[in-house]
Amino acid sequence: MVTLMLDSAQLEIVLSPAEKALAFRKRNVIVPREHITRVQLTDDAWTWLRGVRSPGTFVPATIAMGTWRYAGGEDFALIRRKRPAAVVDLDGHEEFQRLILSTRHGLELVRALRLEAGADATDVADLATA
Repeated sequence: MVTLMLDSAQLEIVLSPAEKALAFRKRNVIVPREHITRVQLTDDAWTWLRGVRSPGTFVPATIAMGTWRYAGGEDFALIRRKRPAAVVDLDGHEEFQRLILSTRHGLELVRALRLEAGADATDVADLATA
């Protein structure tokens, strides 16, 4: 499961070594908070994929990790099976227009983005227990 770190300045998607390998990325995905325009929760993340994988890993209905290119830009996907997901729309980010992330902490992410966060990075899962 993806690890999401949120502070007052940015959302960081912390990728495990296996996730980095499957997504063909060397570093985590970092998104300044001001680029986040909308967060939606979905039970079927597969319907949100658009374009073609480039680069990344794709096994239909099992795993989708990496960059998806389409006519309007690029999205980053980290989807596992039929798990709940958060779809994060971005505006002005230099790399991606959308993030599609399988996470059981989608509701906590939505709540945390509404809060004025402190200066310290916090795991979104920890906010659920607070």
